[in-house]
Amino acid sequence: MTTAGFSSKRLVRVRQLLERHVDSGFVPGAVAVLARHGEVHIEATGSLAFDGAGSGTPMAADTICRLGSMSKPIVAACAMTLVEDCTLRLDDPVDDLLPELADMTVLADPHGPLDDTVAAARAITLRDLLTYTLGTGAVPAEPGTIPIADALDALDEPSPDEWIRRLGALPLVHQPGERWMYHTAANVTGVLIARATGMSFGEALRERICDPLGMRDTGFSVGAGKIGRLATAYERDNAATGEPVVEDGPDGRWSRPPAFEAGGSGLVSTPEDFLAFASALLAGGARHGERVLSRASVALMTSDQLTAAQKAVSGFWPGYFDAMGWGFGMSVRTRRTHLGPSAGSYGWPGYYGTAWYNDPAEDLTAMLFLQRAHAGDQRLPRSQDFWTVVYQSIDD
Repeated sequence: MTTAGFSSKRLVRVRQLLERHVDSGFVPGAVAVLARHGEVHIEATGSLAFDGAGSGTPMAADTICRLGSMSKPIVAACAMTLVEDCTLRLDDPVDDLLPELADMTVLADPHGPLDDTVAAARAITLRDLLTYTLGTGAVPAEPGTIPIADALDALDEPSPDEWIRRLGALPLVHQPGERWMYHTAANVTGVLIARATGMSFGEALRERICDPLGMRDTGFSVGAGKIGRLATAYERDNAATGEPVVEDGPDGRWSRPPAFEAGGSGLVSTPEDFLAFASALLAGGARHGERVLSRASVALMTSDQLTAAQKAVSGFWPGYFDAMGWGFGMSVRTRRTHLGPSAGSYGWPGYYGTAWYNDPAEDLTAMLFLQRAHAGDQRLPRSQDFWTVVYQSIDD
């Protein structure tokens, strides 16, 4: 039997994959969402926690999860609403709103001392922020081996103003526009949006994206009335016992508003909320008659914006850009290499095991929600197994 372009028989494999990871004790619960041709298929299994609060509450479409880096596309969409109303422009310098990033210096040697610098060749623009080519970002290195990596790692997240001041006091790692560097640009974009709108970043996000799309449970913290729906997040197993270790519980850092609303990783959301966002993008910027972005903005955000030269020197994930590009705040697949997303698909995963792709060629949205930190752990089904069971289920 085929429903909305999926084989009902083959959809069983999606649930079986989720159940294997719950039954093995890898995660207490999981949710997968597949949407195609206007119909939505949801698989949810397990509970919000292994024990304690949430252990008796089933995972569901309204379970609140930490998005991690899946926050980044939402940040980019919010920035584009400001481009559309001409508050911001893609190729204007951000110096007027972010004077801390004006007249930057750049390391003469990316691995060298912080005081050996040259002048930045040009100002940083909003386009640089959205394409992650502003000149700074995550620098993979062992502690004590690369000075700028240690300095960037030492940046905590106090108030937005203090964070951007500390970032601006450091040199850039590379010249603006030279190469793609991960993560930091999304946090800078959040500060820019707050200053451009004259409100907090969270307020701007709610006014421009969340409220119009009905994303009631998306934000930077979880209120007391909703905390019972927040899943517990786990990290790698305890080396001595093999038991999962709680990374963040319902009473943890998302139980109260943060001092710094981090666009790169700070949002919580639900499968149904994120489906509203993903569906709006797949439909060209509107959902249920409410337009948040123009079709032209969505096309720009979801097409590869990096040059071959920028990809060639990225260095963050060797080989990653062989089949991938980067739009605004998310990846864009440039060719199909596995049983998975088509060329032209776009999306991004998150640190806690969330993952999302829109595939316009298949009229498909696919999402996975776990709450298990993935750093250094390749067993997460958000990798190839999940996309395999999604795409093998297509039948039309």
